[in-house]
Amino acid sequence: MSIEEKPDTPKSEHVVPGVYFYHSKAPTLAKQLKPSNRGELEITTLNQMYLQQKKLKLEIFGRGVAWFDTGTHHSLLQAANFIETIEERQGMMIGCSEEIALSNKWINKDMIRQIANRLGTSTYRQYLVQLAREGIRESNGNPPSF
Repeated sequence: MSIEEKPDTPKSEHVVPGVYFYHSKAPTLAKQLKPSNRGELEITTLNQMYLQQKKLKLEIFGRGVAWFDTGTHHSLLQAANFIETIEERQGMMIGCSEEIALSNKWINKDMIRQIANRLGTSTYRQYLVQLAREGIRESNGNPPSF
């Protein structure tokens, strides 16, 4: 119905977490933006343009999705600690694009190996090597996704 940039009194409990997928006309629309009172071009204004054109699609994140406002050093640390805890206890990386691509059959295990071989000795490389060897470990019966 509406989108507000950092309202003092929100009209709902929903937030826009900053995950956007735009079509190829977005840069043309973005050129129409004018600086806000803060002197910035606001992504919210672009989203409002899509809303007015009835071309905005809203996805409500369901159970199992965590969102953190990381605008301060303290909230960024909280988010990092959360990710570290989940990854260490579950043995799976959050947001591993190669794992998501493998799950969706956009790439195969050989491609994962090729990517891993370019990453030196990082823990991310080790994770990809394990992924190429063992495949996807599904924690809840659903493939990983963004």
